[in-house]
Amino acid sequence: MWCGFGKSSATFAVTCLVTASLVIADTGFAARQRSYTPEQFRAVLHGLGYNVKVTNGALTDEETKKAIREFQTGYKLKPVDGIAGPKTQDFAANIVQILQKNLNAVVKPNPPLPRDHFYGSRTEAVVKEYQKKYQLQETGIANLALRQKLNEEAKTLFSQPTAKPTATPTATPTAKPTAKPTAKPTAKPTATPTATPTATPTATPTATPTATPTATPTATPTATPTATP
Repeated sequence: MWCGFGKSSATFAVTCLVTASLVIADTGFAARQRSYTPEQFRAVLHGLGYNVKVTNGALTDEETKKAIREFQTGYKLKPVDGIAGPKTQDFAANIVQILQKNLNAVVKPNPPLPRDHFYGSRTEAVVKEYQKKYQLQETGIANLALRQKLNEEAKTLFSQPTAKPTATPTATPTAKPTAKPTAKPTAKPTATPTATPTATPTATPTATPTATPTATPTATPTATPTATP
């Protein structure tokens, strides 16, 4: 059996589905009017990791009933009767749709997989692509372990908002270059050279030569000859 569901893995499987459902909140159950043919439902079971051969016979052989019971037990569907009733088919369809959306997000096939709840050849091919990326055996089967790993990657991608790249580049380049170059060069060169040369040469030469020669010769000869006789 590919999936390995048993008593110990039932809770594990349900946890996986609940987590996946949180990641892709817009995924509802597949429409009931598009129910599976026996071959299509076997393809879903096989693709999800259950040990069944894909044929178009009635879903009443022991191998298929055993796989359906394992599916019902793993996802706590009641009753566990081995019959692919509407509830069981809808649950399987929902898992396939989640798988298809996660593959579209992580593998990015071109064109994207239709979310049609069928496990067809294209879904199988994209699963193989994902397995090749991680050097896993390329079976095209999305068993529980693979779906959980894929789900974690998809959850990381979906949680990253697309707003980040727009905010950073716009704010930084516009503010810096405009403010700096205009303020500095205008202030320095105008103030320094104009003040220094004008003040120094004008004051010194004019004051010294005019005062000294006029005072000394006039006062001395007039006072001395008049006082003696």
